[in-house]
Amino acid sequence: MKIFNSLTRKKEEFETIEPMKVRMYVCGPTVYDFIHIGNARPMIVFDSFRRYLTFLGYDVNYVSNFTDIDDKIINRANELGISASELASRYIDECKKDMQGMNILPATTHPLATKEIDGMIELISKLIDKGFAYVGHDGTVYYDTTKFKEYGKLSHKNLDDLQSGFRDIKVTGEEDKKTSTDFVLWKPKKEGEPYWKSPWCDGRPGWHTECCVMAPKYCKGALDIHAGGEDLIFPHHENEIAQYEPVYEEKYARYWMHNAFLNINNQKMSKSLGNFFTVRDVLSKFDGNTLRLFMLSTQYRAMLNFSFELMESSKASLLRIKNAVDNILFTLKNKNVNVDKKAYLESIDIFDELVVDLKTCEEFSKSEIEAFDKICEYTKMYFDKLDDDFNTADAETAIYEIVRVANQNVNENSSIEFLNGVLLILNTLLYILGIDLSKEDKGSEIDEKLIEDMIAERSEAKKAKDFGNADEIRKKLLDMGIELEDTRQGVKWKKI
Repeated sequence: MKIFNSLTRKKEEFETIEPMKVRMYVCGPTVYDFIHIGNARPMIVFDSFRRYLTFLGYDVNYVSNFTDIDDKIINRANELGISASELASRYIDECKKDMQGMNILPATTHPLATKEIDGMIELISKLIDKGFAYVGHDGTVYYDTTKFKEYGKLSHKNLDDLQSGFRDIKVTGEEDKKTSTDFVLWKPKKEGEPYWKSPWCDGRPGWHTECCVMAPKYCKGALDIHAGGEDLIFPHHENEIAQYEPVYEEKYARYWMHNAFLNINNQKMSKSLGNFFTVRDVLSKFDGNTLRLFMLSTQYRAMLNFSFELMESSKASLLRIKNAVDNILFTLKNKNVNVDKKAYLESIDIFDELVVDLKTCEEFSKSEIEAFDKICEYTKMYFDKLDDDFNTADAETAIYEIVRVANQNVNENSSIEFLNGVLLILNTLLYILGIDLSKEDKGSEIDEKLIEDMIAERSEAKKAKDFGNADEIRKKLLDMGIELEDTRQGVKWKKI
């Protein structure tokens, strides 16, 4: 598998520090409000990447923090007349609800910045001792960017150009900075703000110090992968490297993965433009499966344009997949085989064994052998695309091709082995992308028993030659978004 490394700006073969173990850190949100649709992209992309690594057999230690102390949190808390900790706790809970709505697996650890202050003070002290940081007259601690010779290596920015690009007039409160690119590691408290005691002053850490303490602590050392949105490359991730590497004298992360921006209707998302959407807004109209299918429909390093029209298109694509799976389930049910809708394989070893066994299955008809060979080709295409810098866009295309082959070949004459094989392959490929077809679409939850009862009532009406009533029941179901199909196997229904 190859992934694009932002540090080297090229695709590299993925090799971990420890064999078959992955230390992965993804920068989480600052929790002062509901998370927005831009926050959802890295959450979904890297959750899916984690799922794939796990499927491949890696033991993944997946760490993603919550920034629970920040100027935005303090200002919002003051507006609401509550403490910063109360506000942060409230929106951490809300964030977790949204993550659950997007089918995002809980991280191995969700560290909180406010619980790691001692570690931050320790790191800052070491930077001062090594000459990479200095203390201002008011107790502010600054990082001296001129001392770290590799500063700018992640963002590929030259320090001289950076310094000349900054304003000559220093921001109020930063009079002690030696150079314009130096950044704050510890800041003095202001009246009414939360603070912690330190050797320099009562105050709190700078944002850039938080992650480079939490990441190695909970990943247990240097990282295999550090990930986040491309807006974090500079200065946040650049400044993490600058703090970690001089102290620990080792590379902070082997691979840096960054997803591109998300625009709204081809414009940058902004409250002033009226195109600012929270995840909660979107999940009130669409389900998490649709949102994931949309987010993964573009390769993660390419800019993604969000619109409700595009979401409707993803919803239609999802329905096409779901109808194909439901058709397989219906056919199995008529063969007196009940299958869990969530049935999938969580290991590539088991998956490969299944495919090999099915390819030599004596129960397959000639047409099933040909169809299954095509499905295997598209399955290989799916994994090849994920192995090529996690190209989920083309991987989704492979799923659509499998759905097409399934629709052409699944019928009442299909063998149970063929049906089960196609179902497990589809569900497995969908699971890696975090798509759970056992969940219903938002706003279209259905009562399956009610539908089955109405179908039975319609069948009785047809037997009694009461075709008017039978047609009326069909119309009622159609109004509910349920389409019927009379087959030799019985009545099939699907959502439209």
